[in-house]
Amino acid sequence: MTNSIHPDLSSAEVDWLSHAVHSGKHVWTIPPTMGFIDALADGLLAETDSNPLTLSEITVLLPTRRSARSLRDAFLRRSDGSALILPRLMPLQEIDEDEALLSGFGGAEGPPLDIPPAEPPLSRQILLASLIMEQAGHDGRHSSPDQAARLAQELARLLDEVQTARLSFTALAELVPETLAEHWQVTLVFLRILTSRWPEKLAKRGTIDPAEHRNRVFAAQAKAWSQNPPKGLVVAAGSTGSVPVTRDLLEVVAKLPNGCVILPGLDQTMDNNSWACVEDSHPQFNLKGLLERLGLGRSEVSLWPTEDANETSHDRQNLISEIMRPAATSEQWSSLNTLHANAIAGIQQIEAPTPREEAAAIALALRRVAEDKDQTGALVTPDRNLARRVSAEMEHWNLSINDSGGLPLSMTPPGVFLRLTAAMVTEDFAPVPLLAALKHPMAAGNLDPPEFRNRARELERTLLRGPRPPPGMDGLRQSLKSHHNHDPALDIWLDKLALVIAPFAALMEADKVSLKDLLSEHLLMAEHLAASDEIAGPLRLWAGPDGEAVASFLAELADSASHLGKNNPRDYPGLLDAFMEGRVARAPYSSHPRLSILGPLEARLLRPDVLILGGLNEGSWPSDSATDPWMSRPMRTAFGLSPPERRIGQAAHDIAQALGATEVIMTRSLKSNGAPTVASRWWQRYDQVVKAVDIPAHSKAIGHNWLEWSATLTRPESFKARAAPAPTPPVEVRPRRLSVSEIETWMRDPYEIYAKHVLGLRALEPLDADASKADYGTIVHKILQKFVEAYPDALPDDAADTLHEIAREQFSRADLAPAIQAFWQPRFKLIADWFLGEERKRRHGVVKVYPEKAGSLELNGPAGPFKLVAKADRIEAKSDGTLSIVDYKTGATPTPTEVDAGYSPQLPLEVAIAATGGFEGIDSKAVSELLYWKLTGREEGGKSSLAGTKDAGELGSEYLDRLKQLINEFDKPNTAYAARPHPERALKYGQTAHLARHKEWASADGDDE
Repeated sequence: MTNSIHPDLSSAEVDWLSHAVHSGKHVWTIPPTMGFIDALADGLLAETDSNPLTLSEITVLLPTRRSARSLRDAFLRRSDGSALILPRLMPLQEIDEDEALLSGFGGAEGPPLDIPPAEPPLSRQILLASLIMEQAGHDGRHSSPDQAARLAQELARLLDEVQTARLSFTALAELVPETLAEHWQVTLVFLRILTSRWPEKLAKRGTIDPAEHRNRVFAAQAKAWSQNPPKGLVVAAGSTGSVPVTRDLLEVVAKLPNGCVILPGLDQTMDNNSWACVEDSHPQFNLKGLLERLGLGRSEVSLWPTEDANETSHDRQNLISEIMRPAATSEQWSSLNTLHANAIAGIQQIEAPTPREEAAAIALALRRVAEDKDQTGALVTPDRNLARRVSAEMEHWNLSINDSGGLPLSMTPPGVFLRLTAAMVTEDFAPVPLLAALKHPMAAGNLDPPEFRNRARELERTLLRGPRPPPGMDGLRQSLKSHHNHDPALDIWLDKLALVIAPFAALMEADKVSLKDLLSEHLLMAEHLAASDEIAGPLRLWAGPDGEAVASFLAELADSASHLGKNNPRDYPGLLDAFMEGRVARAPYSSHPRLSILGPLEARLLRPDVLILGGLNEGSWPSDSATDPWMSRPMRTAFGLSPPERRIGQAAHDIAQALGATEVIMTRSLKSNGAPTVASRWWQRYDQVVKAVDIPAHSKAIGHNWLEWSATLTRPESFKARAAPAPTPPVEVRPRRLSVSEIETWMRDPYEIYAKHVLGLRALEPLDADASKADYGTIVHKILQKFVEAYPDALPDDAADTLHEIAREQFSRADLAPAIQAFWQPRFKLIADWFLGEERKRRHGVVKVYPEKAGSLELNGPAGPFKLVAKADRIEAKSDGTLSIVDYKTGATPTPTEVDAGYSPQLPLEVAIAATGGFEGIDSKAVSELLYWKLTGREEGGKSSLAGTKDAGELGSEYLDRLKQLINEFDKPNTAYAARPHPERALKYGQTAHLARHKEWASADGDDE
């Protein structure tokens, strides 16, 4: 026999494989230590080596599309460029009727399949959501469209699960005895949707559920092959028979004269006692059930012949069997002595501190594979966050790696842009959602994108910082017109933006709107916003694989949107998110040819040279069993549904298959989101087995090397502690005028003064700022100022009425945030009562009261005059010829100790200004009293306290001397404006800590949290 197709095999091996295929045996197994796809390709080529054209007469059934592509690639590798007609490759889990008929799966000699088409998933979700909302209304409950859409997705899963198990919903009524919780009875009433209304809905549409469609197609195929066996070889490879209808098909294939079933990883080394104890969560559970269905014992299943059947692979198979040993017989580990050290050769373990280090180590291992042109590598993980981290790490080396899990549509650039623009309009253009949409890279509004973002930033600085402006685009435009210090072009830009948004925004004012209308106007708005000065909006928005995936989803959504009827338009963003859930955009296969990131499903049957099992923590692999919203565990058992452990068994089978690879790297993180993790049960079992047989394991030591090497890539050669910034600007640019309140800042944190007066920096207000105490304090000062201005000498009998009227005027100002009025106005009523009582007590000894009085004092320094300025909240001219200075405090009040110690200079320095006649209209007089009036609006409304225990004149003199010393010191060129020179006295609410990079130098270890 010639060997032109696969020269890697000898003639004897080719004869061996050919004999295996022709031997009359129908059930084989390929162990985990063999590359399943490659071994399968070798066997099929051996069957057709003398006549390669007969390869096209073979039909191969495989679990997934990826495994079918991998088998195709394996054939092409073995053909070495020669012409080759491939077999018919059929993926069982993703088959549809059209594909089946076109590929001959339905049987070329039989009649066409008379099976209704499957209802598309998105259309099914929308139809179910409409039924849920109708049912909720009938039961007197309310269900928002987005809640209904998410619940519809859960109902669809239940439909698939029940139909996959080939059960009937008619048994639901008998499931819930009266002894169980009442809410299960309510659930049954709700599930009437599936027992009556849903079948009627599908019947009218002439469709069936996808799972039912698959059941009928497979059943028809099984019947056709049973009645009229095909002439060519039929091979069912890689399936464990976990789905009942698939198990039926495998049984038919096994009984065909030219049929062949090849099982993945049947454990033929396990002792019979353990085999009898195999439970739902065991990786062999499905295979055991399939063999029982076929009436075969394990010894009757032949090992697929291969040149790779060496002693090392047998040791690894024994190791895998022991790791997966049923819990009922795990006591045999105590006497385990059959494993050789070769069993763990090639296995490494990486225990990283966090997912970030885990991803970095995995990326480095994959990079090593990329540097060897003869190697392939794959990360297999169900943890999508870990997969994205690794993909990002690979970009550091310009290595693009294909992630089979794809990117959720909601996270793609066009998906994010659509979600942001929808939220922008439905939230009435509140600052945060408005800027999130306008600053998105796709937003351009027919301008150059950088110019558009500059306009958005200008709008932010002018209008959106601070309290929220009035709602809607009209509110924004009117507010902008009241701001005089801005570029008029901003008004024109905002007007044009309003025109683009107006049609979609108008729908938000309606009571009920159809999803189809909302979607249509939303997409028109998004395309107009995405248009740049050079590229049309649709070309920018729907470009590339991500744009195509989102556009395809939206087209499908538009086709089915009418089924949902009309709803509150404000629910639209949540509805869009709900329909996007579970949809992904997958990149084309143009990334690295030898590296990949796979989910467990995609990785089945594949065998790269280096296989990395990532995220081996409980809750990730295996994943937590989701709580069934429809049935309790006893109800599921009574109904006939499989327990959650069955999925754990399938995950265990994936692990067992992967551990057969020549080089395996197992990884996990010790913490996730700051919380400790628990190692996956299979990680723990591996550790226990290796410990039990006393194999000198170096797998963790080798894995630790990957962590060290990856850390070295970003670790600097040396560390140098950062010093606190201490700039020394030229004396001529240093401030020569400060207020009394800024003197305290100068003393406690000179860097704040440097940033404000030398660099000219001003802190921006927060976006959508709450009604802060500072805003409230400003209003309180204004009310009291107007009252005192009205009555500087004596109080009338109706003083209370006047005070409350002034307060109403101030709290009802149009430019005032509504939250201030709602929260603070009631508090001011308590303040007013206390204030009037205090006024009446003090006015007996007061000649006149001066509100909000400005003053200044000029001092001489080495570099020239220095001006101290102040605005006193209240100065009282007393009948004894002295003055009292009162400071209104709506926030924290300095303690007498702080004032006496020299840390709160505001009132003492006002004493110094008053002593020199520095306040306008007030003669030079001694100050006999310094007071704080704390106006909180709590309990009694206010409180009066002395500022310090020393004499006011003495305090004024002391603080003035200190100020002169401060001026003299900072007039020296080498005096620095240090950041927080005395940390214990630093400002509590400084604004420049981030500019001073405080956290880099504030702690000795450089890791200040």
